[in-house]
Amino acid sequence: MFSKLGSVLAMTKPNGDAILSSKPDVQEARALPASWYRQDEMYQLERRAIFSKRWLLATHKLRFTKPGDFLRFEEAGYAFVLCLDKDGETINGFHNICRHKAFPIVTEEAGNAKIFSCKYHGWSYGINGKLAKAPRFDTVPNFNKENHSLFPVHVHIDAIGFVWVNLDASPEPEVKWTDDFEGVDSQERFKHFDFSQYQFDHVWGMQGNYNWKTLADNYNECYHCQVAHPDVKAITDLTFYYTVSKPGYIQHFSRPKKGTEQDDIKISSTYYFPNACMTVSPHFFYMMRCVPTSVGTCSMEYEVYRHKNATDEEFEKTNQFFKRVLGEDKYLCDSVQKNLEAGVFTNGELHPDLESAPIFFQNTVRQILTDHRRKEQDSKSDIWPARRHVPTSEITKVDDEFCDGLACKAESADMEW
Repeated sequence: MFSKLGSVLAMTKPNGDAILSSKPDVQEARALPASWYRQDEMYQLERRAIFSKRWLLATHKLRFTKPGDFLRFEEAGYAFVLCLDKDGETINGFHNICRHKAFPIVTEEAGNAKIFSCKYHGWSYGINGKLAKAPRFDTVPNFNKENHSLFPVHVHIDAIGFVWVNLDASPEPEVKWTDDFEGVDSQERFKHFDFSQYQFDHVWGMQGNYNWKTLADNYNECYHCQVAHPDVKAITDLTFYYTVSKPGYIQHFSRPKKGTEQDDIKISSTYYFPNACMTVSPHFFYMMRCVPTSVGTCSMEYEVYRHKNATDEEFEKTNQFFKRVLGEDKYLCDSVQKNLEAGVFTNGELHPDLESAPIFFQNTVRQILTDHRRKEQDSKSDIWPARRHVPTSEITKVDDEFCDGLACKAESADMEW
């Protein structure tokens, strides 16, 4: 299947949108096939090619107020922890995996800790991830605590305080943050907002019965707003709505409908590849992470922040507006996914202007997956960038080779008719 996937060429509109050629003799404006939204093999490839090696927007530094503050996250099955170090500035990241038996060392969603203690065998780690204690291993010859720190995660804090992670196991990630996101934290429209003047307010979430890309396709166009979002339609001039696509993010632009300027909530929205977005207004900003939990399900996780000077009325007006809109999007995506899985629909034709951002998003996914799969075919093995390679014994290598042999044999048997 992957050998048939070619690279897709884009062109640029005058307003900066990256879009596809809409000539009749090309098919680039066709959406990704439904199989890309329902096959587990595709999801596992996405885990390897995207979620293991791209920069992921996680949270904002406003969540960390004192040393030891921590947050627990999961992205496409990868569990990790972010924790504010003793210096009160550095945010450490590490996989939520004890180095002894792989039990999670953090089980709470958030909190404050001086040390992380595994509740399985009592191994404990400092908030910098270094092993502090391994009960009774002092009697084990050649055991070295320095070799058993938690697996680190790359962390980047951008110019306006958003916290990013990269799970690539390499000392330096193959994909630099600036490769995808240079300039994302210095957008002209952000100059109207001082993010230091907001405070964390609350988190909330929804469970989606849809592939994570279904939500990305939905979020990145307002073609559906006229029909599906009455609140948006009431205050927004939808004839003006447009997007600008950059290497790793998509900017959304809108203006109030004439005569509703007093109701305008003055928002600026950005989608961050692969699965996050942020919308800021004078009274409020929220982040969304569409976290894949399987090929056909996801966890919609929201962080809500309130401006220090926002009145209760101003904050609640904006807060409730977005919760209604996001609930409507969930209904749309749940319904779409059911038909994507039914086996009737393959794909549809997308509008080259009104849906230029979903086209750009899908082309990005296609290109990344195709490139990664080609590397795997060349190496004749799956490539897991997040996998940690630690010193192992000869018997471990033999065991791995034995298991790999079984997998190959099983795949061959599945192909027999």
